[in-house]
Amino acid sequence: MAAQILTDDDLNASMVEYPVEGTLLSAFLCRPKQADRYPALILVQEWWGLNDHIKEIAQRLAKEHFVVLAPDLYSRLGRVVTKNGAEAAKLAGALDPGKTVADLLGGVRYLQGLPEADPARIGAIGFCIGGSYALQLACRTVEIRCAVPFYGEIPPDEAIEKLAAPILYIYGEEDGWIRKEEVQRLKETLKKFKKPGEVKTYAGSPHAFFNDSRREVYNPKAAKDAWKRTLAFFEKYLR
Repeated sequence: MAAQILTDDDLNASMVEYPVEGTLLSAFLCRPKQADRYPALILVQEWWGLNDHIKEIAQRLAKEHFVVLAPDLYSRLGRVVTKNGAEAAKLAGALDPGKTVADLLGGVRYLQGLPEADPARIGAIGFCIGGSYALQLACRTVEIRCAVPFYGEIPPDEAIEKLAAPILYIYGEEDGWIRKEEVQRLKETLKKFKKPGEVKTYAGSPHAFFNDSRREVYNPKAAKDAWKRTLAFFEKYLR
């Protein structure tokens, strides 16, 4: 059974920096104040940047007794946060996928070096482009024990074949970005290569339905269930 949920007063939260190939990258770190060894999570942002919504998710996860690091994917692009869709698309398009995965792996190493984080119990979670990268991480390193990608792009079959951790893929049936055919391919490829993974689809839910800061897409019922499933998944694989 999970421990009692913590409050804001029980958490330490701050911006931190960690090095990757000589460059200092920015990240939001949130963890319980009480000294202990906790499972840890890499939280990967949406294309808007490392905004208050992502930081709030980090705090929600930390209240569930996780050490959470949310790297700023736009550290190399000026650490930008935007509410403009065109600018967000431009920023996301400017990311080098290989470098971004390397930057996230640097975040994994940073977590492994924290005394309060258990280096053997690190998971990943991400939303939108962050869901894409959370899934890629699980395909690229054995240091990720599990991953929960929310409505991210599906990598090629040959990448899924290298999947080294269980995944819970969260999807909205009315997603206008990720095609249903791609999600079906994920299901079939997981089965083909006998990889531990589950796809949960929410009827009537659009892309980004978990984002409660965007009322035009937020689906409270689906978001509540997805959160419950996410916590149960991490409880199973990281506790």
